[in-house]
Amino acid sequence: MASYEKFLQIGIALDPIHVGTGSARIGRVDLTIVRDPVTQVPKIPGSSLAGVYRTYVAMHFEEDRQQRGRTGEQVRQKPFYPDCAGLGIDENRSHCRQPDCPVCTVFGFARGADQEGGFAGLAAFTDAHVLLFPVATRQGPMWVAAPQALRLIGLDVRGVEANAVYLETSSDHPLNLGWLLLSMQECSQMDQIKKHLDEVGVPGYIRNRLALVPDRLFAHIVNSNLEVRTSVSINPETGAAEDKALFSYEALPRGTVLVWEIIAKNPQHFRIENRQITAVSTPGEVYERAKQAHPYLEHLGIGGMGTRGMGRLKVLYENKPQDGQSINCVGDDLADLSSSETAGENEEA
Repeated sequence: MASYEKFLQIGIALDPIHVGTGSARIGRVDLTIVRDPVTQVPKIPGSSLAGVYRTYVAMHFEEDRQQRGRTGEQVRQKPFYPDCAGLGIDENRSHCRQPDCPVCTVFGFARGADQEGGFAGLAAFTDAHVLLFPVATRQGPMWVAAPQALRLIGLDVRGVEANAVYLETSSDHPLNLGWLLLSMQECSQMDQIKKHLDEVGVPGYIRNRLALVPDRLFAHIVNSNLEVRTSVSINPETGAAEDKALFSYEALPRGTVLVWEIIAKNPQHFRIENRQITAVSTPGEVYERAKQAHPYLEHLGIGGMGTRGMGRLKVLYENKPQDGQSINCVGDDLADLSSSETAGENEEA
């Protein structure tokens, strides 16, 4: 059996999402969100995903434990939530650290303050990157993608090089993406791109308003069209606004499509204190435990500013990655990515 398996996740923001950097700065926005240090495109760190997944999975199994307890079934005494969901360093709320715990085995556990050891967990999370970004235009909202983003779902799109916006049909009139005005060019293989997006759960109203831009423009378009809100701190004693406490913060707008991966390790390759893990036995079971968090993500959300209507994230696709495809947006060739790579290797040989 394989040492690990990868599972692709695609989700859409039902609300604006604010995952902050943890500090304020002097500039246009006081509270900024996390960005990729190279591309400068906003993202949700894998550590944020892992923490939220752990909490929500613990909630799920705690609800199940209490339900079975009410029916008279024999259940364990230690709660899954909040005990197995926290940092594990509180003596009264420490992780159970048992090989039959679906939370501690999948997400790992700590030994507590000044104690060595621990377990890293069987599920690992990549950062959630922007796949499709909604932008206001004179033709209504368009969802913008770039070749670098599409490669995350197995699409190798080529030919998107000019400083233009690539659509299913072109026009002599330029199209505005926020403040940026770009000429329109036709992408001859847009149907193939839409078909692949359909296979990974992207809704039709997004696929039918798809626009492609070069990688070098994608970060500028995203960062120029983030949602920026202004708020004020409240004095807890008076319930009124604090004097000189106005601040602004940014967020990924509602409708942003994000992509990330969950890497599930093989439990047969790990031991907890020389004991076999019994909560899960295959990478597929590890993933099944982790995805119990998805309904909670849709209703409880992720990130900060939750009391201000932010954070909900609905998972559209939860499965293994699709087969890769190579698409030339300005040509006619469409080939399976693995086949083209094999052909290239043969030519080199």
